[in-house]
Amino acid sequence: MIVLGLTGSIGMGKSTAAKMFAEAGVPVHDSDEAVHRLYAGVAAPLVEAAFPGTVRDGVVDRALLAGYVLGKPEALKKLEAIIHPLVRADADAFLARHRAAGAPLAVLDIPLLFETGGRDRVDKVVVVSAPADVQRERVLSRPGMTEEKFAIILSRQVPDAEKRSRADFVIDTGGELSETRRALREVVTALVGEKL
Repeated sequence: MIVLGLTGSIGMGKSTAAKMFAEAGVPVHDSDEAVHRLYAGVAAPLVEAAFPGTVRDGVVDRALLAGYVLGKPEALKKLEAIIHPLVRADADAFLARHRAAGAPLAVLDIPLLFETGGRDRVDKVVVVSAPADVQRERVLSRPGMTEEKFAIILSRQVPDAEKRSRADFVIDTGGELSETRRALREVVTALVGEKL
């Protein structure tokens, strides 16, 4: 089974690409979705112990947690030390299930693939990318997003140009969805042919 890492900077269309891979029949592990599940499960007491007052009704309140870690590198490292191993174990279990089921290809949707050393966990990397003005418009249209938050998030991410240079495949998500879907299907065909 080929393991394809899907990544891209904030606002580049990674979630849309992940949905398209799933629609094409490729199993997709969504790291963000895994974090949401973990925040409502095994991670909640661990996060509460590290950041008191961030859990409400047994679930990590992401907005409260953001107040503890946004722009605070040491606090963020503390959180990542809790969450990253749990997400990795979740992804490993996902891959084992699909490998056993005979899937020819599986996608690990990892927002910070390069930033967290995730390159060694995948066989190939696809980066989604869009022009900076498109990215900015997408991100600033999100609820609660500000210029300051956007700048902080970007400062933590490997620059888009570097991600593209380190990728095996680049999918431009700045145009029509049909073009993104066509490019994505070309990646699948290049990796596994018509096996799906």
